[in-house]
Amino acid sequence: MASDDEVLAELKKIRELLEHPPPPPPANGLIAEFKAFLSQYKVLALAVAFVFAIYLGGLVKALVTDLVLPIVSYALPPGSDINTYAVGPFGVGDFANALITFLIVAFVIFLMVKLAKHYKIE
Repeated sequence: MASDDEVLAELKKIRELLEHPPPPPPANGLIAEFKAFLSQYKVLALAVAFVFAIYLGGLVKALVTDLVLPIVSYALPPGSDINTYAVGPFGVGDFANALITFLIVAFVIFLMVKLAKHYKIE
């Protein structure tokens, strides 16, 4: 009977080890803690994405200002500029510029996320 109890005790120990993985050992030293922080929170990938988004926004803003708005200006009366366009007392030109830029950036980001999901990139 004692051997059955020992076997059950060993099985309980094995079950506990399998159910709860041991926590990773704490990092020793400032550099090791910093490396653990970077890998755990993927800070480097976040920083790269942030810088990429800034330059993507600048690129799309240039696209809107130099290519899209001149096309839109053909729909306006001759001699008017979209950036100084006003409806009554309200100036809506800069808002229209920002809105068009935002829509194009949002669409490009949507396409990038869709591509990343298609190729299973995380």
